[in-house]
Amino acid sequence: MQWKLLSPKKIVLPNGKEVLEKRSIQPILWLIILVLLFFSIRITGFSLEVLVNRIQEFFVILQQMIPPNWDYLSKLWQPLFDTIKMSLFGSVAGAIVALPIAILAATNITKNKGIAMVSKFILSLLRTMPTLIVALIATFIFGLGTMAGTVAIFLFTIAYVGKLLYEQIENANMEAYEAMHSMGLTTIQAFRYAILPQILPNYLSTSLFCFEGNVRYASILGYVGAGGIGLLLNESLGWRSYENVGMILLMLVCTVFLIETTSEYFRKKLM
Repeated sequence: MQWKLLSPKKIVLPNGKEVLEKRSIQPILWLIILVLLFFSIRITGFSLEVLVNRIQEFFVILQQMIPPNWDYLSKLWQPLFDTIKMSLFGSVAGAIVALPIAILAATNITKNKGIAMVSKFILSLLRTMPTLIVALIATFIFGLGTMAGTVAIFLFTIAYVGKLLYEQIENANMEAYEAMHSMGLTTIQAFRYAILPQILPNYLSTSLFCFEGNVRYASILGYVGAGGIGLLLNESLGWRSYENVGMILLMLVCTVFLIETTSEYFRKKLM
């Protein structure tokens, strides 16, 4: 039955010649997607009726957020600066550390396959660990505060930038690198003058883009005690102070917009 569904279909042309037309597997794919969707709904307990009946609560909360509590603004500046500092330091330090790891992971630079595999495994391991879980573990090690959040952002940046960077290194033009190697330059020297100029714009652009995302991620790390404005957000939600939540979200939206606009300007200049 399976082979009949997938076997080519014979078509007879007007001249009597027979040709084979490959059957599309789209119906089978759609069937698999529908089956998976059905089981996903059953496992997660999703209910369209609950969604329709309870969606109005979102607008009730939204109404309580507007207008925001402007008197609460004075308490937000320091936590907001802590969030930005946490994101900035973690992003810069992570991007710097990601460079040597990416070099070790690039198979066209590192001839030792074992070192390259270990480096790629480290990057993959860091990518699979959720930032919130890393921050939670860091709070047990370093205590509550921005130090834990900085460590979580630092590790995430290494994984994100390192993965993209070593792929860029592996796709770089190696002719100048090999020529410098043959002239007696070391691997680091040849990389500095032949490969780094090729990847530098993308490296800086990727680091800036990662910083944009880290500012948003840092705002929710307070839920696990990692400091920043997330602590106040968690506290306000816990006390159902939605007018304070509205003020926090407004500050975050403005901050992220300014950072993204500035970062986009510099990324366009780099590219």
